[in-house]
Amino acid sequence: MPRFPVGFELAEALTAAAQHLHGTGTPDDTMNTAVALAVRLLPDAEHAGIAEIQRGGRLRSLAWTDETVRFAAEPRQAGHTPHPHWERLWTTPVVRTDDSEADGGGNVLSGLGLRSALSLRLRADRRRLTVLTAYARKPQAFDEDATRVGRLFTAHVSLALDSATVREQLTEAMRTRDLIGQATGILMERLDIDAAGAFESLVKASQRENVKLRDLARRIVDANSGTSGRGVTER
Repeated sequence: MPRFPVGFELAEALTAAAQHLHGTGTPDDTMNTAVALAVRLLPDAEHAGIAEIQRGGRLRSLAWTDETVRFAAEPRQAGHTPHPHWERLWTTPVVRTDDSEADGGGNVLSGLGLRSALSLRLRADRRRLTVLTAYARKPQAFDEDATRVGRLFTAHVSLALDSATVREQLTEAMRTRDLIGQATGILMERLDIDAAGAFESLVKASQRENVKLRDLARRIVDANSGTSGRGVTER
């Protein structure tokens, strides 16, 4: 993997990466693209993964280049302790593991033969972190240059991930609006009421049955189209 000098080569590589990232359709697609690009962009990276870290240490893999990386984000594995140093990402955007066997091993990375790791924070709130990590099988694989490239790259990943999330939320909101509109129309015809009354009936049924408005609307639409399910039968 070439070392990127300061200047055009790095800028060109990051621009191409940003185009790939922003061309994805969903957050999952963005993360899968990001881990594949990380191995190509970060000097000496052999594997990459994205994981979610919750308060209390619970870990969940979100994207990975291979099964080795997916196992690296498991909270417990074969008696090994959790991924070393990830807790520090609550207070710092980058954590580097130079040699997972330096302190005698006994952690997930050393158990998988991964000696080096470069972890970069993508998202953070009070409850969880989203982290991109590049891995290598040799010790001290990631130096300051790799860290610099990694931080520039994850800035693009974060922007693309936010954009994909907003698009997904807007798409879901439009689908929900259309679904509720269909259910309201069905109730207007079935109960012989106006739109306001139909929507009020839908809301009351949602509260009474402790079902999300969207799910209740889908149930009504499915029932009306012949799919089995219960709908709102009374005001």
